[in-house]
Amino acid sequence: MGITNAGERARTREAAPPSAARRENEYTELARTVQAAGLMRRRYGYYWAKLIAVPVVLAACIVVLVLVGDSWWQLAVAAAFAIVFTQIAFLGHDAAHRQIFRSGKWNDWMSLIIGNLFVGMSYGWWKHKHTRHHGNPNKIGTDPDIDLPAIAFTPDQVTRRSTPLGRWAAAHQGSFFFPILTLEGIALHVSSIQRVMSRDHLERRWAETLFMGVRLVGFPALVFFVLPPGIALAFFGVELGLFGLYMSLSFAPNHKGMPLVPAGVKLDFLRRQVMMSRNIRGGWMVDVAMGGLNYQVEHHLFPSMPRPHLHKAAPMIAAYCREHDVPYTETTLWQSYAIVYRYIQRVGLGERDPFECPLLVARATSSIEAEL
Repeated sequence: MGITNAGERARTREAAPPSAARRENEYTELARTVQAAGLMRRRYGYYWAKLIAVPVVLAACIVVLVLVGDSWWQLAVAAAFAIVFTQIAFLGHDAAHRQIFRSGKWNDWMSLIIGNLFVGMSYGWWKHKHTRHHGNPNKIGTDPDIDLPAIAFTPDQVTRRSTPLGRWAAAHQGSFFFPILTLEGIALHVSSIQRVMSRDHLERRWAETLFMGVRLVGFPALVFFVLPPGIALAFFGVELGLFGLYMSLSFAPNHKGMPLVPAGVKLDFLRRQVMMSRNIRGGWMVDVAMGGLNYQVEHHLFPSMPRPHLHKAAPMIAAYCREHDVPYTETTLWQSYAIVYRYIQRVGLGERDPFECPLLVARATSSIEAEL
């Protein structure tokens, strides 16, 4: 009996490579279809219009700031700055993914100028973090976006809360999640400063330091020059809080509450990107508000696809996934927030992952049995 089982396991392992190759061929086939449809071609007119608009819109906001002067109406101006900075960050995200230019160097410099000079966020820090996320979305121990100090995304993270206060906070983290997002703007700036000042490897450190210095010193200096201290502090409270909230509400719906991949499980590229991502439908207004991040499935499959082509690729990719039995998730914006809230709250209360994927469980079990 033992010899027979060993032979069966050997044949199973020998049969595995063709299956894996077939899955990889599925992505290759999809990529050819997308390429043939012209969806990977550059959109220079679209992006140059946005790049020209960035300094123009920021200059207009500064003019309004100066003209309004000593007034509590400056809180509305602060909200406008937060929205503009977030939209600029979306453009930097596109450049970082090589969506704008063919030249990698041009895209890098554009990301650095947009991120460091206009937004005050280190491109080098963000690139290091975001690349790891794209490589293994929602994979435990690998994806930095599910390993945050304030929120637990896995039951193991909850059990590591050793103090009564930590356990209480985890049990109520669903209620804390959205308010905490208002602090994300400050966290982004702090993390960027830490990265630039660290001894870790950082390309173009001098440029990152110079651009971030101009942004993080110059903008506050301008605000405090124009406004009295009380209104200036309130201005930054609104600007930083809304900036962090807007950024987080644009990224959180895309993966939070989707299946988590156990550390030892390997998936082919198509399934790894599609099954862990969620699209947000809602028409052109959602497309603009989320900077194209609502097409998260398409973006993860083809990161260098220009933003204007994502909505054209979505129906094609959704149909392809249905044809190949790959789960393709799409929902509304408000439904996605409800899913995120329920997921985080249940994890905090110590329940099993309510979005556990049967395919992942089966593959994890198969991997364990193959080693026995």
